Parts: sequence; structure tokens; C-alpha cells
Amino acid sequence: MARDYYGILGVSREASDDEIKRAYRKLARQFHPDVNPDPEAQEKFKDINAAYEVLSDDRKRQIVDLGGDPLAPGGGGAGPGGPGGAGPFVGFQDIMDAFFGGAAGGSRGPRPRTRPGADAILRLELDLNETAFGVEAPITVDTAVLCTTCSGAGTAAGTHLATCEACGGRGEVQSVQRTFLGQVVSARPCTVCQGYGTTVPHPCPTCAGDGRVRTRRSLTVKIPAGVEDGMRIRLAQQGEVGPGGGTAGDLYVEIHERPHDVYSRKGDDLHCRVTVPMTAAALGTRLTIKTLDSEETVDVKAGTQPGSTLRLRARGVPHLRGTGRGDLYVHLDVRTPTKLDADQERMLRDFAKTRGEEVAELTKQGGFFSRMRDAFNGHA
Repeated sequence: MARDYYGILGVSREASDDEIKRAYRKLARQFHPDVNPDPEAQEKFKDINAAYEVLSDDRKRQIVDLGGDPLAPGGGGAGPGGPGGAGPFVGFQDIMDAFFGGAAGGSRGPRPRTRPGADAILRLELDLNETAFGVEAPITVDTAVLCTTCSGAGTAAGTHLATCEACGGRGEVQSVQRTFLGQVVSARPCTVCQGYGTTVPHPCPTCAGDGRVRTRRSLTVKIPAGVEDGMRIRLAQQGEVGPGGGTAGDLYVEIHERPHDVYSRKGDDLHCRVTVPMTAAALGTRLTIKTLDSEETVDVKAGTQPGSTLRLRARGVPHLRGTGRGDLYVHLDVRTPTKLDADQERMLRDFAKTRGEEVAELTKQGGFFSRMRDAFNGHA
């Protein structure tokens, strides 16, 4: 039995939308779980929400006024097609289709055989120099193209589409079912023609009636300077041709930049690491840096510390939008010798003495590390 949604809200069947809203707000404030923790109040609050959901929706309220329940399992209430009725009961959507002709309104009509094609995507790997300065890259794509035998019609030469005998060209068939409203006529896509309203008695031997065939094509894509890894370039109408020879979708070329053996990229800036000897960092030196498109000479100042960075302006990647380029950052790693011969060790010790720097031998008792240990242990 259908629920009395009007009675739940305490309004008449002729109540206006504003009256329904006011009644809902009044009851909601009274039975809201935050205000009334009683379990029975919580159930009452659920019923109030359900009633407002139904009566505030014109289509659902119409079903209630006709004796149904749009929230009941199966989408309706008891009636001639329910338990004990003369036939199977149909759902709420079937009733809506019968009254309003489906979601689109009115008769669906036959589906068009010619439809737009889908987009396609292709992965393209490029070197850093290619993404930085641009390139015209050849690509090969496998997509559906227009069938040249039938020009997209899908029919064999000298033949035409035929009107579907099952649906009479409407693309849908109607059926009569009994509901609580009486007899309801509903429409469904024709299974013979798949909703097209026409059939292909003699399909094209090349495309089997689809109007398109798959093939491999060679194209050239122009990569602009400054593209980054993950960017996509759109080639209009170079994707899949649609069924029935419909307009082709777009082809998207996704850029994947291969790792460079010297440079790493962050946006339009480039980074590299250069190792310099300890003596060169102390005395200063001059380095020749090979950039992406030139050679640059940079000075390493005397006393350069490990981790120092040199910046070469406008030697990075050109900006994709606008003019100019990013910068090149040279990170310096100062290399300390790991093995010294006797003469080299003696000279370094003499140098340390001239600077007043004590250099302790690890094997000597009472040396630097011994004194450090004593300092931590509190010994004088």
C-alpha cells in the first residue's frame, strides 16, 4: 500500500509548494536527531525527508496523486499490475517513459547511423634537445578511416539501406503492459535494426557495413620549442572516423621526454653537476660548459665551497609561450683526494701549519680525536 506522504507532512493534497516547504521545515526542526534523540523521532525524521523528497518533485508527486509510491521497490505502488493483479508491474521509469516519452521527451525516433568519431592518443618520446628547440617528428597511427569503397554509406555498390520491417523505420517498438494506471504503452529500441530504423541488406564487402576501416597512417607532427614532459599536442580531426563515416575525432600526441645524461630539467631551467678538484676550488679556475646549443666559459672564484652554484642566464629551455629562455644552473662538487703519496701528504701538512690548522694522525696516541674524546668526557 502506498504511503500517505501528504499525511506525513500534515498538508492537504491541494497544498502549494510553499505550504509543503513550510510544513517540512517545521517538522524537521521538531524531529531532527540533534534536537530530539528519541529513536522514534529519528524514524519520523526519515519519513519527513522522504515525504518532502516526493512532494517537492512534480513528477513523483504526480505518481502519488495517481495512487502510486515512487519510492517503493519497483518504483510504484499497488495497483492492477501489482500483487494479485492481472499482469506484471512495470517500474517507475517505464511509467515515466509512457507519460513523457523517455528522458529526452517525446518519441526517441531512430538513431543516426552517422556519428562522430572518438579521439585517439599517441605517446611520442623525444630527446631534451627536441623538446627544447622543437622538431617536426614523423609518427605512425592506427585509426579508423573512411571506407573509400562505399564512402561511409556501409552498403555494397548499387544497393541502399532498407527500412526495418520490425519497427517500420521508427527505430523502436512499443509494448503494452498493465500497471496500477491501467494499460501503459512503453517504447524500446528495436532489436532487429538496433534502433537505426534501417537495415543493411547488402553490406559493403570492405567495411562490412560500418562505413570505416582500420589502417595505419604516417603523419608529421610539429613540436613547438619549449614543450614539457606530459604535454599533449592536438591534431584536429586526425583521430577515429565515426561510424557511418562520421566526423573524425582529434588525435592527441603526448610528449614523453627521455632522461638526459648531463642535464636535468625543472620547468624551463636546466641543472647539471660539475666536479672540480679541491685545489681548483681553493685557487680558482675557469670551466668550459657545453650547453644545449653553445659553449660557455665560466669563472670559479678562489675559495669556492662545496655545493656552490653558478648561474648562466638564458641558457636553459626556450619558453613555450612568450620570448626568452630559462637559466642553466651549474652545481659544483668539490673533490677531495682520497689517496696521497708521501710528498703530497707532507706538503699538505706544511700548508696546514702555515694556516695554523692542526692536522692529527688517526693512529697517533693523544692526538686530535683523543683530545676531542676527553673534552666530551669532561677531562681537562
